[in-house]
Amino acid sequence: MNLVVDSGNTRIKIAVFQTNTILERQDFSKENFLTEYEKILKKYPEIDHSILSSVTNFDLNHLEKLKNDLDLLVLDTETPVPFKNDYDTPKSLGLDRIGLAAAAVNQYPEKNVLVIDAGTCITYDIKTAQEVYLGGAISPGLEMRFRSLHKFTANLPLVSPKPDAQLIGKSTETSILSGIINGIKMELAGVIESYRTEFEDLTVIITGGDSQILSIPLKNSIFANSNFLLEGLNFILEFNKTQ
Repeated sequence: MNLVVDSGNTRIKIAVFQTNTILERQDFSKENFLTEYEKILKKYPEIDHSILSSVTNFDLNHLEKLKNDLDLLVLDTETPVPFKNDYDTPKSLGLDRIGLAAAAVNQYPEKNVLVIDAGTCITYDIKTAQEVYLGGAISPGLEMRFRSLHKFTANLPLVSPKPDAQLIGKSTETSILSGIINGIKMELAGVIESYRTEFEDLTVIITGGDSQILSIPLKNSIFANSNFLLEGLNFILEFNKTQ
């Protein structure tokens, strides 16, 4: 049984896997890690392996605890992965993007897959039917765009995201909502269409915390999966057990 730990800037996601099946998922602040971690171990004493992916410095005491309790794999850019990495600067590739590419390989083998992660940033990652990761794009995320308008202008307010926005804003607030919400939706539609012209039979995966707010229309080849990164990290852990 595996424990997947995904540590972000302020929050931590953990998931318990039995092979490829998620048994439980938790999302909490970094300050609560030890408390929640110990609850999970008590509930699932069969957990014996773990993988840690951290975009920032992970608390050293927490790291030692994981190492002492479990067979721990700390993901980095040198970790063996189940795909060929054709990124020009592989050492700079984000661990989240590595995990998403691994999930694409695991769940959609021998298919062209575009993964869109709508989080702090919006990332686009493409892996080919030959299981080659090519790269993609990084764009400002939803909250970043709202905060940027407020921070870098004298009079624009900080507006809260909403799932729907009029095309024509009738106030400063609704104009901001139109520009950001509709702008991102049009960006996503345009990027997907551009990739479709380059890659045949493209499968598109939408994930990330803001994917529901953006309410991207789902077609036959577009799928939403909120656990895609966690599933990819678990696949990397399973892959490394055989190395």
